[in-house]
Amino acid sequence: MKKNLGKKNWMFPMPVLMIGTYGEDETPDVMNAAWGGITLEDEITICIDTSHKTWENIAARKAFTVAFGTADKVAACDYLGLVSGNKTPDKVTKSGLTVTKSKFVDAPVINELPLVLECELVSMNEENCNVVGKIVNCAVDEAALTDGKPDAAKMKPICFDPCAHVYRIMGDTVA
Repeated sequence: MKKNLGKKNWMFPMPVLMIGTYGEDETPDVMNAAWGGITLEDEITICIDTSHKTWENIAARKAFTVAFGTADKVAACDYLGLVSGNKTPDKVTKSGLTVTKSKFVDAPVINELPLVLECELVSMNEENCNVVGKIVNCAVDEAALTDGKPDAAKMKPICFDPCAHVYRIMGDTVA
């Protein structure tokens, strides 16, 4: 028998999305967001509170990147979710991660995370905090490919468990 628990936002998996932007002064900013996903073949929608530095940066630059947190970088990814870019402008440097400017959009690519979606802004909705981006490029480290496609077993992407408030590793397959 199922137990009714009322309104809950418990959806599995919730990928750990690392949203990369540049500030006015070219300082890279990265935030950790779990509320998002692919909404069209070439679009991603992410819920980003309007108080975040990332919201401001996307509005100004009209671009962002989306990398996926991995098991080997969970501490850095978590740090980037706990520390505000409004209060700690050099938080990317303090996380230990490094970035390179995207060749396709005006946003940083996190070097240590194997898969990145490079996006141009489509729309921002302040009422529901949705940011929609058009994916213009997907780049994947060659070491994370199998037969020319991203391999989750090699990348070990993490997801957020909204019930237990922990990160979990993805990648196992079932028959």
